[in-house]
Amino acid sequence: MTADQVKGKGFKGALGYNLDKVAKDVAKVLTSTFNKENDLKAILKEVSLVRMQRPNLAKYFYHTSLNFPTSENLKDEQMKTIAADYLKRMGFGNNQHVIFRHFDADHPHLHILVNRIGYDGSVVSDSQDYKRSEQVLRQLEKKYQLTEVIGSKQAQERAMTKNEWEMMKHTNKPSAKMKIQEAAKGALKDKPSIEVFIQRLEKENINVLFNQASTGFVSGISYGYEGLQFKGAQLGNAYKWQAIKTATGYEQERDRTTVHEANIRTGKLKAQRAAATAGATTGANETNRNGKGRSHAEDDRGSLHQGTGQLQTHPEQRSRQKPVYDTGIGGNNNQYGLSATNGSGQLRNAEQGTEQSGQQVAHQGVRDSNLIGHLLGADNDTGHLAEIELSNNRRRRKKKRRGLSH
Repeated sequence: MTADQVKGKGFKGALGYNLDKVAKDVAKVLTSTFNKENDLKAILKEVSLVRMQRPNLAKYFYHTSLNFPTSENLKDEQMKTIAADYLKRMGFGNNQHVIFRHFDADHPHLHILVNRIGYDGSVVSDSQDYKRSEQVLRQLEKKYQLTEVIGSKQAQERAMTKNEWEMMKHTNKPSAKMKIQEAAKGALKDKPSIEVFIQRLEKENINVLFNQASTGFVSGISYGYEGLQFKGAQLGNAYKWQAIKTATGYEQERDRTTVHEANIRTGKLKAQRAAATAGATTGANETNRNGKGRSHAEDDRGSLHQGTGQLQTHPEQRSRQKPVYDTGIGGNNNQYGLSATNGSGQLRNAEQGTEQSGQQVAHQGVRDSNLIGHLLGADNDTGHLAEIELSNNRRRRKKKRRGLSH
């Protein structure tokens, strides 16, 4: 059993996502402490009443998914018991929560949404919660005689980093990593040939780069989307070459040409992107020299390049950045015109998950902004009840501190 934990500023995004799954009959509510378990507004009102006790606690929302091996045939009651035990051992025995079971993946899994603020106003500490969660999972596996699975560092699917969550919250779009993971899972659903697998990814604007030796031997794979390249290991074990090789029935002599041609297409795509970036940058410099460009203040801040969607940084800032190389997986990739930069000397934005959360995430059936919206954002739509009460509480506290309260 594995778990993924996320903390945020509100229930609304994650709650809406899970209730949408229920409405589509791909999830169900196993248990809830709320009076109306399927009513988003009613739940948010109940949450706001408890939250009033700790108005200054920003990240009071806690979400975790519990993922079981495909071999486990668990009934609803069993999963509910295990989830309740998990909450108790993690310190959430006196907290509002709702537990969803999802059916949109090939393995049983739960999503648990919890208010870190207890009914009595106490707050469950998040100190070393990832480490504690791993320990609790091992205890539950033994207690309920569940299959003992590998730790999070060997997870089939890598969790999103904190930076990726923040980016999705602000852009309202899935991260490149999530896009690739979802597309690859879909492309492998019926055990296709390596050629069909590549074609399906390319239709999703995802290019594939293989680490292929001159003998035709392939030792690795990486995936590119919107100018960002991820090694299979960065996405999870399910996306590494050994797993792809097995899933597609790859044979070196039969499929070596298909792989080689895919590498050529990827190389051409990178060259085109580099040329477009260089051309657009040159044009921008010409405009600035003619006095028709941006103000000095705009230049100092750095701007979003419209041609490629990549963040351009000030030269002084760029000189201080550490390079994040985009060479795929090494080997003979340079024969396809690949380099350590994006073609204009600008270093790759490090969206590529170097800050692993240490736990597996189950993003099954995720589609675009339905997951993200304001998944970790504040609950702004609660009939203004929480807003009014929190404002009143703050005013009373300020008056008390100033000695003006009556």
